[in-house]
Order: sequence, then structure tokens, then C-alpha cells
Amino acid sequence: MTLTKAVLTEHVAAQTAGLTVRQAAAAVQETFALIKAALAGGENVLISGFGKFTVRDKHARVGRNPRTGKPITLAARRVVTFKVSVGLKAVMNR
Repeated sequence: MTLTKAVLTEHVAAQTAGLTVRQAAAAVQETFALIKAALAGGENVLISGFGKFTVRDKHARVGRNPRTGKPITLAARRVVTFKVSVGLKAVMNR
């Protein structure tokens, strides 16, 4: 099963007393918006007990088209990496 935003919203609404599904959806949406804004601004996002999202700059480099074998230039770009926390790693490997 994949944990979707809709399933996450339902769980948040069910676990919080007095919060409607619409309010839970707004809370989940705002949480993701804050995370996106922080990452877009180059900030790291640390969620204790879960992990750390970091932004890395990748330099331009020469790659190879797998179909033709011809070299191509891959542009410089920013990527998001995730490092799992020790607590989550322990839960996953029980």
C-alpha cells in the first residue's frame, strides 16, 4: 500500500479529536507547503525521529545517451536527498 496525501489526511483527522477532514487536509497541505518552501530556499528540513531532507547542488557533467551511446551534457541542478534517522532505521529493521 502506498501512503497518499488523502490517506494521510484521513489518519490525521481520525487521530485528532475535533478536527474535520477538511481541516486535516488544510493542515497536511500547509505542512507540505512549508517543507517545499524551505527546500526551495536551500534550507535543510529535519524531522526528529524521521530523517533529514537536504538540498545538494550537482555540477554539470558529461553523460551518455543509453540508447545511442552518444555523449550528452547534463546541466547543473539541485536535488533533494534524504537521510533516515537512527530511530526510523531501528523501527524498519526490527
